[in-house]
Amino acid sequence: MPIKDYLVYVVSEAADKVTLVRFGPSGARVDHDVNVGLMPADVDGPHGIAVSPDKRFYYITTAHGTPFGALWKYTTHNDSLVGRVELGNFPATLQLSPDGEYAYVVNFNLHGDMVPSSVSIVATEGLLEVARVTTCTMPHGSRVNAQGTKQYSACMMDDMLVEIDMRTFGVSRHFMLNKGKEHGMPGAPRPSMAAAGAASDMSGHGMEGPKPGDVTCSPTWAQPSADGSRIYVACNKSSEIVEIDTDSWTVGRRLPAGDGVYNLATTNDGRLLVATNKRGQSVSVFEISTGKELVRLSTRRKVVHGVAISSDDRYAFISVEGIGSEPGTVEIVDLVSLKTVATVDVRQQAGGIDFWKTETKP
Repeated sequence: MPIKDYLVYVVSEAADKVTLVRFGPSGARVDHDVNVGLMPADVDGPHGIAVSPDKRFYYITTAHGTPFGALWKYTTHNDSLVGRVELGNFPATLQLSPDGEYAYVVNFNLHGDMVPSSVSIVATEGLLEVARVTTCTMPHGSRVNAQGTKQYSACMMDDMLVEIDMRTFGVSRHFMLNKGKEHGMPGAPRPSMAAAGAASDMSGHGMEGPKPGDVTCSPTWAQPSADGSRIYVACNKSSEIVEIDTDSWTVGRRLPAGDGVYNLATTNDGRLLVATNKRGQSVSVFEISTGKELVRLSTRRKVVHGVAISSDDRYAFISVEGIGSEPGTVEIVDLVSLKTVATVDVRQQAGGIDFWKTETKP
């Protein structure tokens, strides 16, 4: 067990809760829960969470609304609500710019028409939506490179990766991910291109496997490498991770992954890539330099969701939704021993997860 405490936030979509999990010398436990949302007769559905770079705030997306969802800002000091701003249909994953000034939120539009949706760019100081950038159908997996120059999201229904220039707030490039037809192009995708790639069945949200002969990617996550030179895209349907070179805007490698690879995270030193396998009830750890899958660990419950890496690269924190009335779970993987070292139950349908800080008690 570690000699200091590691603190992680996780949201539970079916319970309207954010939970602070504490992992330390005595194991993993729930520190406390916080209620999220406004609707008295329905769940607001907290989906994504991001801690600010200065560790003073955390931001949560609530996916459900009437009809629009919202972004909420809380203090880490005492979980006080600072404010909220209404966004688009089903705001989902989000990440902040390295300076903490902007939040990039994908409007996933899970239940709407199969039409191009958007990324909301929100100034975090006053919670003002300063831009809404049209991208593609069902954008997911919003991630910003460490250099603070580009934001990436994957288009689940268009087999596409979209890059936003963080200086202009516009789409700079996009990349088609279909196996055998991979190619990158400048600028934003044409609406007709996005609509042509859109499928109609999203009932499983990453749980539906490919049909015979289906070579679609159905991407759910876009993770920049530590130096920004590569983007790793989780092809949920084909169970592959596609590596894209950001200089040449071409495919570098295709890495076989677990069944239904879903979310990705890289260690800060750029050495490891951790992947959740939503259908496979497992977590994979890859060595980036070789592309080798070092280990695949089974999880305690089904529907594996998110992953967050500790600031010292020692642990990966995995959220698992569970099924039906089961509680959600946070599983903790030691990235040195490559073993699961702790699990803790949280509220139902645990999803978005982010690392806050370490804490050494006197």
